Amino acid sequence: MLMAAAGMVPLAGRAAFAAGTKPVKVGAAVYGLKNEYAQIWASEIKKHPAFSNGLAEITVFDGNYDHSTQASQFDLMVTQKYDVAIYIPIDSYAAKGVIHKAQTRGLPVVGSNGPAKSDELVSFVGSDDVAAGQYEAEVLFKAMGGKGNIVVLIGPEGNLGQELRTKGNKAALDANKDITVLERKTGNWSRSEGMVLMQNWLTSHKGKIQGVLAQNDEMGLGAIAAMKAAGIDPKTIPVVGIDGVSDAIRAVKNGEMILSIRQDAHTQAQGAVDVALRKVIGDSYKPLSDCWAEYPQMPWGEGTAKLYPVPWTYVTAENADKFLNAKN
Repeated sequence: MLMAAAGMVPLAGRAAFAAGTKPVKVGAAVYGLKNEYAQIWASEIKKHPAFSNGLAEITVFDGNYDHSTQASQFDLMVTQKYDVAIYIPIDSYAAKGVIHKAQTRGLPVVGSNGPAKSDELVSFVGSDDVAAGQYEAEVLFKAMGGKGNIVVLIGPEGNLGQELRTKGNKAALDANKDITVLERKTGNWSRSEGMVLMQNWLTSHKGKIQGVLAQNDEMGLGAIAAMKAAGIDPKTIPVVGIDGVSDAIRAVKNGEMILSIRQDAHTQAQGAVDVALRKVIGDSYKPLSDCWAEYPQMPWGEGTAKLYPVPWTYVTAENADKFLNAKN
């Protein structure tokens, strides 16, 4: 059984897949486990069939939103002779050094959900952040009638996901010259930080904010909480977000958000496991997750592609119940 150390969420090792064969040791390094999407991702990765049939065992590491913590967790995986790592970095650029060090010490790394600025990743299983950033902005601007003032809640500085979503936001802004950005600051993917920023902006730009462009749901939900605390009906200031977390889907259903762009945590997590096991076991390995059957546009192939682009789905008031029922 894997031992729990500080910052780890353990899952017991299983019996060997075949007599005399040790289970493949998989480590999943997640930037932080305080937000719902990361929690869903961690839950989905543990449900991969390889961890119940004895082929592999997993430990999910909580990076606590700190690059140095994540780097030390990779050192631990090398020392404890893990076979492969799955990585969602908090710092996309500093991740390059972590990945290089791991690779040179015999620990291959597969990316999932959040991109890393590295050519040494085995593969990346995730979604197109530029497209999501552009689409959420376009939906927001349409709801505003193509003009007005907005505030923008971005992800952590140095995070490539934030930069790519910002690139998508900018493409939409460039095409909508009558939209004015009053404020743009990082809320670090955090609901509480998003709430504090929005509280400040509601005071400094009283009556002037006509839309909230949030690069993830948690920050958007924080902005909604700030509006409610200020006695403002959230339905009067449209808010958009990304991730498809439960509270955001409920907010879309009741009209407090106009859109959430849903990331498929099941596919991002379990797809990464299959790619990781293919790297360790070789071409005899066939994917065990059902995620590959869901998206014909993302074929398994030989399991060695550098990029597996997981499609987005759009959560609106019309289809919110479908997603809520799926979570129950």
